[in-house]
Amino acid sequence: MTATVNRKQARRWGESAPAAELDSALVLSTVGLLAIGVVMVASTSMAVAEGYAVSGWHFIIRHLVYIGLGIAAAGALRFIGTRQMQAMAPLCFPLAVLVLLLPFVPGLGYEVNGSVRWIDLGVFRFQVVEAVKLMLIVFVAAYLARRPELGKDRFFETLKPLLIVGLLAGILLKQPDMGSALVLVAIVGGMIWLAGAAWKHLFVLGLASLPLLTFAAMEPYRLQRVMTFVDPWADPFNSGFQLTQALIAVGRGQITGVGMGASVQKLYYLPEAHTDFIFAVLAEEFGLIGIVLVMALFAVLIGRIFAIGLQARAMERPFAAFLVWGIGLWIGIQALVSMGVNLGMLPTKGLTLPLISAGGSSLIMTLVAIGVVLRVHWELTVEARQTPRKRRSWKV
Repeated sequence: MTATVNRKQARRWGESAPAAELDSALVLSTVGLLAIGVVMVASTSMAVAEGYAVSGWHFIIRHLVYIGLGIAAAGALRFIGTRQMQAMAPLCFPLAVLVLLLPFVPGLGYEVNGSVRWIDLGVFRFQVVEAVKLMLIVFVAAYLARRPELGKDRFFETLKPLLIVGLLAGILLKQPDMGSALVLVAIVGGMIWLAGAAWKHLFVLGLASLPLLTFAAMEPYRLQRVMTFVDPWADPFNSGFQLTQALIAVGRGQITGVGMGASVQKLYYLPEAHTDFIFAVLAEEFGLIGIVLVMALFAVLIGRIFAIGLQARAMERPFAAFLVWGIGLWIGIQALVSMGVNLGMLPTKGLTLPLISAGGSSLIMTLVAIGVVLRVHWELTVEARQTPRKRRSWKV
């Protein structure tokens, strides 16, 4: 009898959650995407490793190490609750600005293909925008939690978070990294919409942003990407090479694919086959079946994240709700953009596919973000146990 009572008692914030309290659908979909990522990185990186004159297992070993680091960092969140995150939220915006400026520091920033997006940490290079995404979500979640009736507030209250993300987007355009800038704007815009902002305010802000987006897109290399997207076959051996090779890979896959490891396009034809265009190789090797499987796993993952956010909202935990929804928007938008680019539905943006593409920064921070969601779910479970009479109305 004593043991039964003790199991029902609330745990302290610092205690870890038993496996039974983890959201099984969320965990299994994450593990499924990670497993597909391991297979695809192993398949696509062999030729890349040969080009760099390193071991054929170089990139896959690094990928596994990054997964381990990401899981360890996510596990450390058992010591940090959402109350602590909300308390630290005011510092997140100035810290995000500082972190985004680090690549411009001589000797610290690292340039790749004309873009200065990384900082050299000695052991590996870290793309700072990946950390900024989570910082921005924490900051905006705290802001929205303090405004329960955003739809009735003045226009400026809706404009504030967009001005903040506009500053961050401006710094990203100087790196340059328009893809990440658009993702940040879309995340904040989605969070504001979920907070209940007035449609007339969102409409006005949307119209006002169009000239700015058009101006940003007029940069010569960005304009070339847009024109290449419109007709990649007009210059298939120069500006349209990457997109045409991706489309060839997707077309070769048909329904069942050419078989695991049997891709031809990854053999020096398709640039960035293990990072930005890994989904095209997946489509070639596993066909439509592989595409549908990956999309289904992302749908389960994002669906569970938003369900946990709804549960937090129902339990009157607005900061936790907006935090989780922001993470869901981040993973969902980036996945859609990455897959859209690989399928020739969007202009090239240089974004990785979350949990699947090789790349330490994105992989580690995505796992940390999922760790935040699991932390929120655990807190809601503990709170529901403390008030059992309301448990049924809260369950999602």
